[in-house]
Amino acid sequence: MSLQHILALRLFRQDTGGVAAVEFSIAATMIIVGVLNAVDLGLYEYRRMQVENAAQVGAQAAWKACYDTSAMLPATTKCSGLNDAITAAIQSTSLGTAVSLSSGYPTEGYYCVNTSGALQSVGDLSSKPANCSDAGSSSTLPGDYIQVSVIYAYAPLFSNLTVIGASGISSISMTSWMRLG
Repeated sequence: MSLQHILALRLFRQDTGGVAAVEFSIAATMIIVGVLNAVDLGLYEYRRMQVENAAQVGAQAAWKACYDTSAMLPATTKCSGLNDAITAAIQSTSLGTAVSLSSGYPTEGYYCVNTSGALQSVGDLSSKPANCSDAGSSSTLPGDYIQVSVIYAYAPLFSNLTVIGASGISSISMTSWMRLG
């Protein structure tokens, strides 16, 4: 290596012009990626809450459409227009037609609250149990519960650039319960 090359390398090493620009570009990149992640995560959570709301609205629509008398229960077999009422209700939310009733729903069955406070299935629609003894309470009557599940196709704003985008989440599904009788 010649003396001229060595001097050029020393001068290059001592030159501090442009260091601030390099530091700024590194810091700005980290800030921008952080902001994009925050925006994408916020949008995902907002959509998740909207889907949860749509499931709750669907369950309330089932109750409203089929709770007139016990002659309408079980609703999935005796309430005509149940699926249409649920679909109209879930699509009346801010998600519109982008949200739909999940395949196989609504479902219905007889449930009781067990000793830990959770719903426990005590029978299907073929025969109503006399009491909740299977759940630990012989004095309580089982309730007819309907379950509504909805699904929404989700697309992140910044695919593969943010955590939500890289996670591969392609849909959001939520379920809601409502006691009919």
